[in-house]
Amino acid sequence: MHLDRLMTVLESVAVAGRAVTAPEVQQTTGLPRPTCYRLLQTMAEHRLLNEPEPGRYLVGERLVRLALLGQSDFDVCQAAAPTLREAANQFGEAVFLSRYRNKGVEIIHVETPKDIAQSFVHPGLGFRPMHACSCSKVIAAFAEDWLQEEILAGPMRCYTPNTKHEPKALREELSNIRKVGFAECVEEIEIGVSSVATPIRIGNIGAKFSVGTTGPVRRFTKERRAGLGYNLSVFAEKVALTLQMHGVPQTE
Repeated sequence: MHLDRLMTVLESVAVAGRAVTAPEVQQTTGLPRPTCYRLLQTMAEHRLLNEPEPGRYLVGERLVRLALLGQSDFDVCQAAAPTLREAANQFGEAVFLSRYRNKGVEIIHVETPKDIAQSFVHPGLGFRPMHACSCSKVIAAFAEDWLQEEILAGPMRCYTPNTKHEPKALREELSNIRKVGFAECVEEIEIGVSSVATPIRIGNIGAKFSVGTTGPVRRFTKERRAGLGYNLSVFAEKVALTLQMHGVPQTE
């Protein structure tokens, strides 16, 4: 079957762990040369394979996206938990993992600091508005253009006087988030509470996850939010690498 041959080629490229040439794939699979070359070209056209240089192939961003989206919440949380726990203990604040799905963002896991002598704010689990929460805005900022336009065109509920509900203001904020690399929520959902989040990016597939931390505004000063944004990006990279090691193919 055509699908069997396609999967044979994909598996050959994936297990190599590096960019492979068409002759190498043909030799590994044993497929007729014209068939092998045709399948490689077709899959490259559909972004199932990437061609970092002419004649060499890697697992493509479309396949990486499918593998990433196919991971269960349980697997993702299990993989990310140690890194989030490390961040929570370093910051002395709750740290949370969020995931994009069904045109929305949901907090799926929270780690709290080991030292219980200091109070902290637990963000809870569940969906967050795309226009108001840091974990949502940072994913929106690195999303495809069509998704950003959909968010900007949709209803934007005012949760507090600080909630941005005008498309122009939100568009400017998303642009700034892309520049600085992290998003902030300063009393936009709840008075007295602030949060910071950074995207978890894998290859060229955008940000389908984010990692954030939340706390009282008296501790989350402008200077501290900037520092948290920088430090969170380091932990986000760790989570991205961990997710790759737990079943998501790597790309260059």
